[in-house]
Amino acid sequence: MISSFKKALDSGKFIVTCEVAPPKGMNLEQTAHHIDLLKDKVHAMNLTDHQSSVMRFPSIGGALMVREMGGEPILQMTCRDRNRLALQADLLFAASRGINNVLCLTGDSVMLGDHKTAKGVFDLDSSQLVAAVRTLERGRDLGGNDLDGSPSFCAGAIVTPEANPLEPQLIKFEKKIEAGAEFIQTQAVYDLEKLKDFMDYARQFRVKILAGIILLTSAPMARFMNKNIAGVNVPQPLIDEISEAPKGGAISKGIEIAGRMIKMIHSEKICDGVHIMAIGKEELVPEIMAAAGLAPTTS
Repeated sequence: MISSFKKALDSGKFIVTCEVAPPKGMNLEQTAHHIDLLKDKVHAMNLTDHQSSVMRFPSIGGALMVREMGGEPILQMTCRDRNRLALQADLLFAASRGINNVLCLTGDSVMLGDHKTAKGVFDLDSSQLVAAVRTLERGRDLGGNDLDGSPSFCAGAIVTPEANPLEPQLIKFEKKIEAGAEFIQTQAVYDLEKLKDFMDYARQFRVKILAGIILLTSAPMARFMNKNIAGVNVPQPLIDEISEAPKGGAISKGIEIAGRMIKMIHSEKICDGVHIMAIGKEELVPEIMAAAGLAPTTS
């Protein structure tokens, strides 16, 4: 079964995806609200998988919610928490429930999260997980055994265009594409000239690139990301811009900045779309899209 997200990718449209973070606990009301708000406005929603190694409601559960509520889910799956048996089993389960998009991630170190004594698995890395997806599609598992019924996925991975040095990222990027990645969502980008430089290289490959846009909500947030998130660099002029916003206006300024960047990416055809990460403020995604001049994707 070809997913509506894959059809959109293949259509040449400007793609808009966003993230929805499952809750830490059983209260799914806010998650359901965000899904209902966004399902007709974006091409697909990523369901994060214990983001930053913080234990949460499972991504596959969130993806099922999106599916049940009429949206298009992208299942995030990290190699940190499962060995190859569990990864393959979860992929088969997802496909059996109509979840046909997967973003393959290696996963953050457990030392970043709230269970620091947990043991990371890392039986596979992200490029090997993409390859595993393609192996399952061919009707075999990683042990070389035949499957009784095989899945079909639109599989993607990530890249960090502003990494320093960049060369290791480019090597990983090529490995993910060779393994079968159809789309790439980037880590947050704030320097569009660096994104253009990356795209000059990436255009030689048949893969769709979605630029990651993280909503800035304050100057301290921007400084925190610069200090703690590898490959993210918020330029000082943007930090100054959000610092100089009127009292209570930092979020509005952040929406303006995100909208301005997306509008430039779209108008200059820098890449194939954007992946909006509002990080706990998913209800602001429609405002970001409006600031970018983007209509809901289903209109």
